[in-house]
This record gives sequence, structure tokens and C-alpha cells, in this order.
Amino acid sequence: MSSNPLRDLFFGPDRRALVTAQVPRRTFSDVVLPPSTRRALDNALVQIRKHDVLFGQWGLGERHESGLGLAFNFAGPPGTGKTICAEAIAHTLGKPLLVVRYNELESQWAGATAKNVAAVFASAAEQDAVLFFDEADAIAGRRFTSVDQGYQREANAVVNVLLRELEDFPGVVIFATNLAANFDPAFERRIRTHILFEQPGPEEREKIWRVQIHHRKTPLAPDVDFGALAERYPASGGDIKNAVLKAAQMAIAEPGTDDEKRIAQHHFETGIQEVLAAKRVMDQSLFTGLMPGLAALSGTDGGVDDEVQALASRLVDVEDAVAALPDALSRREEAQLREAERSRDALAARQTEALDALRGGAAEAARTARLALWVACASAVVAAAGALSVLL
Repeated sequence: MSSNPLRDLFFGPDRRALVTAQVPRRTFSDVVLPPSTRRALDNALVQIRKHDVLFGQWGLGERHESGLGLAFNFAGPPGTGKTICAEAIAHTLGKPLLVVRYNELESQWAGATAKNVAAVFASAAEQDAVLFFDEADAIAGRRFTSVDQGYQREANAVVNVLLRELEDFPGVVIFATNLAANFDPAFERRIRTHILFEQPGPEEREKIWRVQIHHRKTPLAPDVDFGALAERYPASGGDIKNAVLKAAQMAIAEPGTDDEKRIAQHHFETGIQEVLAAKRVMDQSLFTGLMPGLAALSGTDGGVDDEVQALASRLVDVEDAVAALPDALSRREEAQLREAERSRDALAARQTEALDALRGGAAEAARTARLALWVACASAVVAAAGALSVLL
């Protein structure tokens, strides 16, 4: 069910549209992790299972009225198993997994996004579910210290509500992020355990290659060597998954009957090479793309060094100018508002002067009319007195 802004404004958000409820199926046997990450997750599961003992039998709940829930932060590069582990925790606990849709949380109405955050926590409490915020840095980012725009106040309000709900929520909340440094510092205290999902080593990579293959149904050529692939290509679990799918697609597209086709080592090699090449393209930026060319220019001729330095300086100036654009636009908007206010004040002054002039002309006309009336009356009196004297 999609979000309806007008309905949300008058009747509040539909909680079903804010989250995706999942019945967890994947377990920890479906993911291969470095030993340090797995130990941290095992400790997290102990905290969950012994929660009632800590806060009930051991009496800590009587000393600490808030922060009784369990919040975990899964931080690490993409494809390292954060989402699978969130589902595995929910599966281990036998609870549903509520995946938060941030695009549904965000509302065009002021104050509505914060209400949506509160509604998500209420829904998780009602269903006794594990609450999972994927790409959590989008909602838990650092608050603005200087607030002069409406969107800044709204963002700060959302973070404040999220922190308060996190304090009061009694269940399990999992945040996943590729950019943990963007979190507001206040979350460091409220999140009980921070788990770093590191890139897998060669041993873990070989296991990941193997678990992507169905041990009975997937046809492999005799030359397949997962150990060699793991040693040669440093990749994440997500990268390896995509490489396996690419290799299978290449193998099935070759001529011949399907029964004769096999996924060979060169299919896996080509697949992982394509995946890693795509990652390098996506990781590039304007400046990283320029640096190799600048370094080559610098090495060819000593006189080019000054030009390279000048170009780098200009690039920095451009970056500073782009960073200063929001403040410049804000100042221009304020100047336009002041000019509009001055125009309104001048127009009001001219209107007042015109009204005063009209009032003055009307008063002068009234005086002239009264004088003419008095003169007419006096003339009539004189004429009447003359006529009377004649009669007498």
C-alpha cells in the first residue's frame, strides 16, 4: 500500500505502508563471516537471550527505567552480510522482521516524518518484531548545529524523535549502514553494540564461493578452483554472488544442449572481473579520475608541475565555491525579502499620502460649500429686510 500525503495529513500514516513485514528464512548458515564479526554477533545473541535475566532477575531494570531495549549497529561496506544477519537474528528469535522503508517515512508535511518514525516503533512493539533500519545514516544523520531553514529543523526533529523512541522501545532494533561516520554522536550511547562487518579474507571468500553453488544441481566443469578465485580476487560476499550469477548466465548462453553445459573456471573469472570493474567505475569521482592524468603530466616535464599545481588550486577554489553556494543563495533570498519589504513600505506610504490629500480636498470643499451657504443666507436676509422696509 503506497503512502497518501493527504490521508496521512488528516488521519495519520498507515503503518503497513511504512514498513515491509518479512517472515525470516535465512539463517547464520547462509552467511560466511570473518571470525571477529561472528564473535560479535554471537555476543549480541547472548545479550538478547539473557535480556530478561539481566533486567529481571539481576534487578537492573529497577535501576534503569529507560534504554532497556537492544539496539545494534551493523556497519561496513556493501555486500558484507549486514542484511542477511539482521534476518538471521530475527529467525533465531522466532520473530518477524520489519524492514523500514525510508522513502515512505519521509513526508512532505512538516512534522509528519517524525510521526511516521513513532508509528514504526509502535508497529514493531505491537507485533513483537525485530525492527530493521537499512541505510540508517539517511535518517540518523548528524543534527544541524545552526538552524535557519525549515528542512534543518525538520531533520533535527526526526533525529530527536528517533532517539527518544530508541530509549523507550523494549525490543530489538538493528541499524545497518555503509556510512557509520555520518551518524549523530548521540546514537553511540543509545546503541548497545556496534558490530563492524569487514571484508572477508581468502578463507572466508572460498567458503562464500562454495555456498553460492547448489551442491547437487549446479553443473560445474572439472577445472573450477574456488580457492584460486578466493586468493586472486578480493571481493565482498555481494560481489561473489553477482559474479556467480554472471558466470551461470554466460555458461547457459553457450551453444549446445543444456544437459552438456557446465560453468567453467573462465566463466567465474570473467564474472568476477566484470563485477569488480563495475565497482571501480562506481567508486570513481571527478577528482580521483583527474589524479592519474595529473600525475602523468607531472612526470613528463618539470615545467608542467606549476600548471598542475595551479589546476589543483583552481579545483579547490571551485570546490569551495560550490560549498559556499547554499549560504550565497540564502543571503540572496534574504536580500530579496528585504527589498520586497521596502517596496511594500514605499507603496503603503504613497497610498497614505494620497488618502491624506483626498481627505484635505474634501475638507476644503466642505468649507467652501458652508461659506457659500452662509453668503446665500445672508443675502436672503438682506433682501427680506429691504422688502420689509418698503412695505413699512
